[in-house]
Amino acid sequence: MPVYREFAKLDCVLERLPDESTILRFRHLLEKNNLAPDMLRVVNALLSYKGLLLKTGTAVDATLINAPSLTKNARGERDPEMHQTKKGNQWYFGMKAHIGVDADSGLVYAVITTAANVNDVTQANALLHGEDVEAYGDSGYQGADKRPDARSDVRWHAAMRPGKRKALDKSQCKERLADQIQTINARIRAKVEHPFGVIKQQFGFAKVRYKRLGEKHRTDRHVVCACQSMDGSQQAAGIAGIRASENSLRVFERSV
Repeated sequence: MPVYREFAKLDCVLERLPDESTILRFRHLLEKNNLAPDMLRVVNALLSYKGLLLKTGTAVDATLINAPSLTKNARGERDPEMHQTKKGNQWYFGMKAHIGVDADSGLVYAVITTAANVNDVTQANALLHGEDVEAYGDSGYQGADKRPDARSDVRWHAAMRPGKRKALDKSQCKERLADQIQTINARIRAKVEHPFGVIKQQFGFAKVRYKRLGEKHRTDRHVVCACQSMDGSQQAAGIAGIRASENSLRVFERSV
C-alpha cells in the first residue's frame, strides 16, 4: 500500500525491494534496541502535531489471540506463558492484546500484551496517555476508577452490565436517559473495534506467531499498531476535510 511504501521510504519505481533476510535483520535490530514502542510514539506525535490525535478521550478494549494448545513437543507441554480463559461459553488458549485508542479518531496510541487470563480492568489505567479527560470501556472495565493506579482527573464511562441494562424501566425518565447514555457511549467505544479488525484480518495476527510473551510479540504489536495508525490517519484526514468543507459551505450559505 502507498502509505507503507512512503513510511519505509520505498520508491514505487524501484525494481528491487528488500528481501526477507534484510527485513529480518531490521526486525532483530528493533527487538534488540526496543525501538518498536518509540516508532509508535513518533507516529502518534506526528499525528498529534497534524491535529488528527486529540488525546482528550480514550477508548480501551482487549482482544484474544489464539495460541496452539497442542502438547506434541519435546517437553510435552503447552506454552507456559500462554493461558486459557473463558469468554461466554467457550474456552480460549493464548494471549491478549490490550489497546487504547483516541476516542475521536480511533487511532491507536497504546498497546500492552498479556496472557489470556489477565483481567482487562487490570491494564485499563496503563493504557491512558496522561492527557485524558474521559475514558470509555465495556462492562469488563467497571471499577477501573477505583484501582490503585487510577487517576483522579479521569472520568471513566464503563458500560452497564447487560442484565442490569435490560432491567431498566424505559417508562421512567431517569432510567430511559440512562439507557440513552449507554447507547451514546457504545458508539464511542465502537472506535476501538476497527483496529482489531485491521490487526487480525489485514495483518494476520488472529493467531500468535511465536512462543512466549517476549520481545518478538511486543515488537510485532507496536509496529502493527503504528502502521494501523498511519493507515487510519488518512481516513481521519479525509473525514476532517469533508467536515471542514461542509462547515465552509454552511458559512457561505449563511453569508449569501
